[in-house]
Amino acid sequence: MGEKSEKLVVETLPFPPVLPAQATVMMMGTFPPTADKRCMEFHYPNFQNDMWRVYGLIFFDDIDYFKKGEEKAFDADRIREFLLHRGIASCPTVAKAIREKGNASDKFLRVVEPVNLQHVLAQIPKCQYIGTTGGKATEVLLGLLPQPMKIPKTNETVEFEYEKRHICLTRLPSTSRAYPMSLSKKAEAYASFFRRIGIIKE
Repeated sequence: MGEKSEKLVVETLPFPPVLPAQATVMMMGTFPPTADKRCMEFHYPNFQNDMWRVYGLIFFDDIDYFKKGEEKAFDADRIREFLLHRGIASCPTVAKAIREKGNASDKFLRVVEPVNLQHVLAQIPKCQYIGTTGGKATEVLLGLLPQPMKIPKTNETVEFEYEKRHICLTRLPSTSRAYPMSLSKKAEAYASFFRRIGIIKE
């Protein structure tokens, strides 16, 4: 028993949130993968995760827009600059966690400390929309609310009041390749979300 306990390391989020002062929307995932699975020290750093391919498709019609040249990596500086320019915040829902199986699977992620949502939202006063990128992130975030709420299905939106602010939360599909949905369908869901909240203009 003691030997097993020694292996369960509490990990802290390795990089800060991206919080543009003018942000009207915040994207919230769960927790980054282990260091050996990261192609950059930034949000959604696994090269096998399609988040930045989705962004490339829907904003620039280029699946490799955020790819770093010929490397199997994404360009963190280019992504950060884009998020800051477009007013899109990004912050995981988990600040500290234990990987019960040593991998990035949400199923085996034990939340030790969730994000300090009050502190984060205080830094982006114009934010009224949150997009969670998967089921676990949605569950963790709604668990921070004073009143219990039913967890929405994928592509559903729920509304709530938090610290005197009206928030619309949309549960978006996970961009992990383990999630059974085609890249084009995921891109369609994200494009629809960003159009609805005015980030992508018609």
